[in-house]
Amino acid sequence: MSETAYNLITSDKGVPIKAWTKGVHLDDHARQQLINASQLPFVFQWIAAMPDVHWGVGATVGSVIPTKGAIIPAAVGVDIGCGMMAVQTNLSANHLPDDLKDIRTAIESAVPHGRTNHGGAGDRGAWGEIPARNQEVWASELKPRYDEILKKHPKLNRGSHANHLGTLGTGNHFIEVCLDEADQVWFMLHSGSRGVGNRMGTYFTELARKDMRRFYINLPDVDLAYFPEHTDHFDDYLQAVEWAQDYARLNRHLMMEQIISAVGSSGKVPPFSAKVQAINCHHNYVAREKHFGESVLLTRKGAVRAREGDMGIIPGSMGARSYIVRGKGNPESYNSCSHGAGRAMSRAEARRRFSVDDHIRMTAGVECRKDEEVIDETPAAYKPIEQVMAAQADLVEIVHTLRQVVCVKG
Repeated sequence: MSETAYNLITSDKGVPIKAWTKGVHLDDHARQQLINASQLPFVFQWIAAMPDVHWGVGATVGSVIPTKGAIIPAAVGVDIGCGMMAVQTNLSANHLPDDLKDIRTAIESAVPHGRTNHGGAGDRGAWGEIPARNQEVWASELKPRYDEILKKHPKLNRGSHANHLGTLGTGNHFIEVCLDEADQVWFMLHSGSRGVGNRMGTYFTELARKDMRRFYINLPDVDLAYFPEHTDHFDDYLQAVEWAQDYARLNRHLMMEQIISAVGSSGKVPPFSAKVQAINCHHNYVAREKHFGESVLLTRKGAVRAREGDMGIIPGSMGARSYIVRGKGNPESYNSCSHGAGRAMSRAEARRRFSVDDHIRMTAGVECRKDEEVIDETPAAYKPIEQVMAAQADLVEIVHTLRQVVCVKG
């Protein structure tokens, strides 16, 4: 019997787990979460765990879960539609100024990022006055369907929505200027459906928990609450998820437009084109797909679709390499690959373990924030991206290797 590229995890009650974690650490909490999810009766065949797999709420980040007849909101997560976008430009490294601070400042001025005032009035991470282009996209592409969702679930009508469109957010969301192996300049960003998607994910996860209590359904983890197919909440959740995924995709597209315009008008680079190659892919989402002859609902939480020929983005940490990849279409991973390096420790642990001096050393050569507010995102808080890529060599091939020279964090 030939050796597999994955580790096989089995338990007495559930379906197997195929974990692409050879050479990559898998902590016990994440392993148990995978086993818990595998015990749900509607999981199809097996669960695939990506090499960046780590603990999450209910389901691990870095898991691919196919289901038939039910859907688990926590297997999608609360940052619905979160994903990556990258564009290759015709600029090269020698077109960039020696001091990149003005480039970073231009991007930071063009894209609201971070969060202040608890997300209330004057929040720096939202638009005060929504640009006409963003308002047009909201009105034509998103608002009519959003209003339909609110008719059934008016409790969702609070907080930001239109004024978050074209904004970055916080945490591990970022904007980068990168150079590839040929010193061509790329712009890359990571963000999702912002506050409105988070509200939808949280709201429907709690609805699922209430349904489980109402029907006296016992679960290995209460956060694995689910909606059975052909119920109102199932259909409503799918409607909301599909909308939030579209919001996330448009959010990334608008931000990229804002970045290209800001860098182009900065006066620091010559005129350029940013349409050489563009990739926009989700890594927290659900889709109806066909696998092994069966139609399933496939949730990718921290995983990217990697069918044969699919282009994807696998970022490292803010001081490590990132990769533009092409999928190999491996059916055993349900045509999926990792969405990044994956956290090696919690944010609290990173803040305890590393100092500002450590962060400065690990981000040498990158124009970025180097203060205590971003220590939880410092490179050593993540798994080594080289190990992650080696563990999934049968899932994707590397097309471009990127190194960042500018990084904007919320």
